[in-house]
Amino acid sequence: MDKSLFANPATVSSSRILYTPSLFARSSLLHLQEAGTLSAMAVHKSSRENLLSYLFFTVVSGTGILTYEGIEYKLNTNDCVFIDCEKPYSHITSENLWKLKWCHFNGPEMKSIYDKYKQRGGQPVFLCSSDNYIVLLDNIYETAISSSYVKDMRINSLLSDLLVYLMEDAWNPGNAFLTDKQKEIQNIKSFLDNKYNTKITLDSLSANFLIDKFYLCEQFKEQYGITVNDYLINVRVTEAKKLLRFTSKTMEEIADAIGVNGAGYFSRLFKKVEGISPSVFRKMWQS
Repeated sequence: MDKSLFANPATVSSSRILYTPSLFARSSLLHLQEAGTLSAMAVHKSSRENLLSYLFFTVVSGTGILTYEGIEYKLNTNDCVFIDCEKPYSHITSENLWKLKWCHFNGPEMKSIYDKYKQRGGQPVFLCSSDNYIVLLDNIYETAISSSYVKDMRINSLLSDLLVYLMEDAWNPGNAFLTDKQKEIQNIKSFLDNKYNTKITLDSLSANFLIDKFYLCEQFKEQYGITVNDYLINVRVTEAKKLLRFTSKTMEEIADAIGVNGAGYFSRLFKKVEGISPSVFRKMWQS
């Protein structure tokens, strides 16, 4: 229920589009519900709950307050908000009347995506890292009002970009919310990216980084959505594909180059990931 619909129209000046996506977009894509710009003309409060929607907005100017999940957040110029609208929330401008840009959207996998955003450290409120968000919101609005016959696909692409920015800000070394735990796991990931061609075990990682290996496994999976071992395998297989395509190295040489013990084990590992043997992969891509 959107209680702001009953507010005095004189309290706000807004430009918005209510969007109806196609059945295909609704069932298969990230899809827009509404987007726009709002300038408060007087103190104005919006209260909502039980909306099957996710809301992103940025404070272009002015200040206000968001109440979400029982917590009150003071909002300033350049702050961003990303919330699940099934949960009750409200926002109100202060006497320093604000201007907002926003979009409501949803998608078949948005619950899982939002859960991942939170797992990565994403907050309901954060400081915008760049003008990218405003540019994206403007592009979403312009696309929604366009006559393009592929606008549902364009909107899906723009909303995907929005989620990429949100995930980056949730897990960004420069983010003020980055924890010591995240930094620790990030250092381990960097080690795997650079030392994949050496012998690496959970015990050796535990010793090198002075971290319990069970805690390491748990936290790495939480932050990156993949186990340490599977991540290392993916890094090694990716490097192996480069060597198979762009060099004439033997299977034994490639196995050695990616830190795998022997051509036989390399072949089994590669086939498990790619579904085909290294030699078949090489023939396909070099023919």
